[in-house]
Amino acid sequence: MSDISQAYPYEENGYTLYSCATCPYAQRALRAFCIAQVPHKVVEIDLLNKPSWYHLVNPQLKVPTLRTPSGDLLIESLVIAEYVADQFPKARLLSLDALERAQLRLFIELFSTRISSVFYRVLRAADVDDQEMEKKKLLEGVREVSRELENQWERESGKGGPFWYGDRFAYAEVATVSFAGLFRVLDHYRGFQVPDTQEYKGFNKWFGAVVNHPGFTDVKPDDAALIASYKRFLP
Repeated sequence: MSDISQAYPYEENGYTLYSCATCPYAQRALRAFCIAQVPHKVVEIDLLNKPSWYHLVNPQLKVPTLRTPSGDLLIESLVIAEYVADQFPKARLLSLDALERAQLRLFIELFSTRISSVFYRVLRAADVDDQEMEKKKLLEGVREVSRELENQWERESGKGGPFWYGDRFAYAEVATVSFAGLFRVLDHYRGFQVPDTQEYKGFNKWFGAVVNHPGFTDVKPDDAALIASYKRFLP
């Protein structure tokens, strides 16, 4: 491994995160490190012009990838984020309670299937009618997420919000806020916004707290760069 590792950049005896500022998956891993306050080196990867050596880091040529101090390489954003949570428990990214962790995983899966996945369908829809149909599906997903947030805030671990773990920006936010941040892209290209009405109250309360927290703002890419990077997804 040592001979191969000489062919790509990394932090000796430290953490190296191969990332892309506008990639929501890469932002997950970076936020985990930032919230846990773990020193790390970021190597920015241009996804449209990947370095010739990147296949040595990740044969799938995706971001993020984490190189640990031992030289091991980890891929997949949630795997990396959970590794950080378990490796640095004092950061309290994850609960130690099995039921609470299960409830959190269900929330992340709900967010992924009902919001993150639908985002790309709204963006890629060529026909106006298809765009409107996908936007309705996305709003349905936001309503479901809103209800689940309100359910969580009634649990002891939710403590009334505004984050999943009450006043603590933690793993739930690390796993989801990158995609909520992409609503700025949909507003620009598709005129999509979440209404400020009662049925979206939970989501708007959560998102309003999220966008003003350093856990979001410190990793958030420039709006212009973010919007430009998603133009390639348009039909």
